[in-house]
Amino acid sequence: MIVIGLTGSLGMGKTTTAGIFKDEGNAAVLDADQQVHELYGSGGAAVKPIADKFPDVIVSGGISRPLLSQKILADPNVLKFVEGVVHPLVREGQQEFLKSAKEEGREFAILDVPLLIESGTAEKVDAVVVATCPPDVCRSRVMERPGMTNELFERLTKRQAPEKTKIERADYTVPTTNMDDARQKVKFIIEDLRKKMKEGSLKMVADKI
Repeated sequence: MIVIGLTGSLGMGKTTTAGIFKDEGNAAVLDADQQVHELYGSGGAAVKPIADKFPDVIVSGGISRPLLSQKILADPNVLKFVEGVVHPLVREGQQEFLKSAKEEGREFAILDVPLLIESGTAEKVDAVVVATCPPDVCRSRVMERPGMTNELFERLTKRQAPEKTKIERADYTVPTTNMDDARQKVKFIIEDLRKKMKEGSLKMVADKI
């Protein structure tokens, strides 16, 4: 099984790209944002430790992301605490996902992780794919999201490695402005990775799970 780390700056089209990999390569996909959503939901593993520290962000048994975002904007130390709770839980979930995908006999497993490079996860995959698009397209996409503000956009963007750094680290890039182009590039990546696997030039990290 080939493990692909998929990333890209905020609004660059990671989720769309992951969907194309799923369509074209029958890939198993783990969305880190969805992982966090579940961890924050009622009964989620992140709720109690965060509630113990910030009880006023709890709504209907789960963590209110808007309320938590307000705290993060007011105090950067809040973000460090939250990441200390969430990141280990995300990594645990990633290992469980890869094990399950391997047992299912999947050819590809996609880790869709916004902070793939920043978190060090890029060193634990067979290939790094970066979704990309022009800055104006990116910003327009993000500002359409509920609860997004210019201040929050700037804060979230600063947390991420610069686009140039991501592209330099990438094994492949996928332009997402035009979906036909994105699909063709994903098809190329799938075939190229199959070729590399046959040549024995991939790390094959799943073999170590």
